[in-house]
Amino acid sequence: MDAKARKIEAAGPSARTAPHNVELERQLLGSVLMNNETYYRVSDFLEPPHFFIDAHRRIYEKMSHLIRAGKVASPITLKTFFGQDEQIADISVTQYLLRLVADATTIINAEDHGRMIFDLALRRQLIQIGEDMVNVAFDSPIDQPPKMQIEDAERRLYGLAESGRYEGGFQTFSDALIAAVDMAAAAYQRSGGLSGLATGLTDLDRLMGGLQRSDLIILAGRPAMGKTSLATNIAYNIARSYKGAQQADGSLKAEDGGIVGFFSLEMSAEQLATRLLAEQSGVPSSLIRRGSIDPDQFERLAATAQEMQTIPLYIDQTGGLSIGQLAARARRLKRQRGLDLLVVDYLQLLQGSNRRSSDSRVQEITEITTGLKALAKELAVPIVALSQLSRQVESRDDKRPQLSDLRESGSIEQDADVVLFVYRDEYYLKNKKPKEGTEEFFKWQAEMEAVAGIAEVIIGKQRHGPTGTVPLAFEAEITRFSNLAREYQVPDRE
Repeated sequence: MDAKARKIEAAGPSARTAPHNVELERQLLGSVLMNNETYYRVSDFLEPPHFFIDAHRRIYEKMSHLIRAGKVASPITLKTFFGQDEQIADISVTQYLLRLVADATTIINAEDHGRMIFDLALRRQLIQIGEDMVNVAFDSPIDQPPKMQIEDAERRLYGLAESGRYEGGFQTFSDALIAAVDMAAAAYQRSGGLSGLATGLTDLDRLMGGLQRSDLIILAGRPAMGKTSLATNIAYNIARSYKGAQQADGSLKAEDGGIVGFFSLEMSAEQLATRLLAEQSGVPSSLIRRGSIDPDQFERLAATAQEMQTIPLYIDQTGGLSIGQLAARARRLKRQRGLDLLVVDYLQLLQGSNRRSSDSRVQEITEITTGLKALAKELAVPIVALSQLSRQVESRDDKRPQLSDLRESGSIEQDADVVLFVYRDEYYLKNKKPKEGTEEFFKWQAEMEAVAGIAEVIIGKQRHGPTGTVPLAFEAEITRFSNLAREYQVPDRE
């Protein structure tokens, strides 16, 4: 196909008239003018830009202002807001408004008419997005590569899909009660009896009620504390527990566990898989990488790998993603496979959408955390984002982290619904080993025995629950977190 033919084909759809229904618009506007109560049947979802005729947009906008101000919107009151000599369709404004009343539909049909007008507007916006995609692709601007064009189109399409919902406004207390009982019933049926996703770590779930939908959860810690290991443990536990039930519309809904998306900006997918394989099989990853394993360990690895193949855990190993790219990929995953939990490892490796040299890193982190919180609400899934801590932790005697230790803490602390810190006293104590045989050594040895294999998850912030510290068992060789057995839970020795 030559260039001329391509241009004609690209221009073809534009020559057609955009979908609209002028008579429908006239009937609805006339209905509102005749009975202002009609307005409240459509005002939740219908706005002036949804009308095809410019004059209809202006009439609806002026009617809206009058009715919301508690005044009457009628042909007589409305004409004063138009110019004296102004005409619509070659007749005076007064005559046109009176004709609208003559064409009015009944109040019973008003909502259906309003939704039809709304749907036609969506179709016009869809056509506009398609035309913009074609035009930008033909122009091929230097500062907008194809990948960026795709992400922009995905963002606009997803925004259009979300705007196409009619939900919103007030609901009766009875409806709210039914929703609350449904949530309680789902929590009762779900493993652990939680309203959110069970992490598989009992004490943590008890304090948090699981990972709640639309929450931004920051998981922070100094290097070598095990924050990535904790995130992979939680992600795997949720994916392994997944049980989906088919809904009436054919979609799948998680009855237990969930589908997990994992953005690994630091490690490759292979490294992450090796770590997970080590955690679940009990074979240290260092031995796996060196190939120093015996036949029994190899059999365990093979059996574990076979079991792990079926879990709904999806990994994106692309480094240097922008918050816009991450959001586009998360939306795509939810649309194509489903999504119940998103993990980002880690926050400081993300970039702002439009990074400029004049922007400070604090401004960029603010854009990223705000974007992640908005994405959690948009997708209605919890997002666990890992974060580094500043070095000021190391200068204190008590190295347990605090909210003020978060890097660029203002935006992270503000946007997060939950902030978790991972801390292991064993790591710091191990570096303070005194000379053997001294009194200090025996004291150090006793302290080491008390904290060996124990990690703490400190809940530094939680919008809808208590703060506190949860002790967990940590096996360093296989980087696995698990529930810590209490003394009263340990079986008696015979």
